[in-house]
Amino acid sequence: MVRTIGFSILALALVGIVPSTVQAADDELGFDVTGGFFSKYVWRGQLITDDYVFQPDISVSYKGFTGGVWGNLELTDYSDNEGEFTEVDYYFDYSAATGIDGVGFSVGAIHYDFPSGGGIEGTTELYWGLDFDAPLDPYIVVYHDIDEVSGTYATAGVSKSFANFIEGIDMEVGASIGWGSSEYNEGYWGVSESGFNDLTVSAAWPTALGETGWTFTPSISYVTLVDNDLRDSDAFGTASDHFYTGLSLSTSF
Repeated sequence: MVRTIGFSILALALVGIVPSTVQAADDELGFDVTGGFFSKYVWRGQLITDDYVFQPDISVSYKGFTGGVWGNLELTDYSDNEGEFTEVDYYFDYSAATGIDGVGFSVGAIHYDFPSGGGIEGTTELYWGLDFDAPLDPYIVVYHDIDEVSGTYATAGVSKSFANFIEGIDMEVGASIGWGSSEYNEGYWGVSESGFNDLTVSAAWPTALGETGWTFTPSISYVTLVDNDLRDSDAFGTASDHFYTGLSLSTSF
């Protein structure tokens, strides 16, 4: 469920490919490959796995269109699925400029599949979003579940990149806040009212590995639940605050 198609380069560093809008569509076929090890799997404030996971992602893009597959591989027996993919997500995105200077848009779909079962049904979301070529690169993305949950989740955020923060190493920081409709919160949290869900603050340090074409990215993230009713819910355990780290390798060709 971590497939979050957004607009922040920080998200690219943390969880794999994230389409970048406000740019000309590439007329050449491109491929992106990412593999990340994370100390936890947290999605929209929900603690999915409180232990180490591996999350690979592969995508292909052409003229603003992107399609790909993302997965979550359990590395421990936290959920009795060690060595298994507990989630595989398929996504399709189209990103382009709006015609308004400095404003880009993205539309797409994500299908979430849970091959390990456990009584979790797959579902599908459609989404749209806007991002702005402005200080802190603000963006907003709205996801509409059209299957199991039939609710809406929206996230808005900002990010900032610092080139050569340390010689040869960039730094990217960002923050986002998520909101869920009453249907969304009921489906995931058992809370029947709409409200803000999660506040996330992250930092990443992408480092080019010489001329290999690969990038190595350590990252840290802090996630906290905002709404008191969600904090009181035990749908995803009793903890309301999560800190986790990651190490990713990525390349494009």
